[in-house]
Amino acid sequence: MVATTVTVPKEAAEITAPGTIRGSVCYTPRVDIYETPEEIVVLCDLPGVKPENLELKVENGELNLYGKVPPRQESVELLTGEFGVGDFFRSFTPPTEVNVDLTTAEYKMGVLTIHLPKLEAVKPKRIPIKPE
Repeated sequence: MVATTVTVPKEAAEITAPGTIRGSVCYTPRVDIYETPEEIVVLCDLPGVKPENLELKVENGELNLYGKVPPRQESVELLTGEFGVGDFFRSFTPPTEVNVDLTTAEYKMGVLTIHLPKLEAVKPKRIPIKPE
């Protein structure tokens, strides 16, 4: 397996702290990233985001994810409020060994799965050994 690095510059404490982007509060979604021989897979937790409110694009060598979340409750007084109200934003720098033109994504049950296929040149190749 080829060692690959995906740059994720956030510390754990920064992930839960809200920031501001596009004039509204934004949270950094938590992710799991793993590698297979064929691709790098990024799993993003995006609770409350509808598929039509997701935006995923590559700009200037970065993979940018933005998710718009409507307010959960309109006119209620919460007894306990643990969920922050705001959108999601996360940016990644994919390794140069992936083909961003063939990147795909699917969204199911609040989890966005991004598939970053590896370039053919870096995929492991089995070399056949001829018997004598």
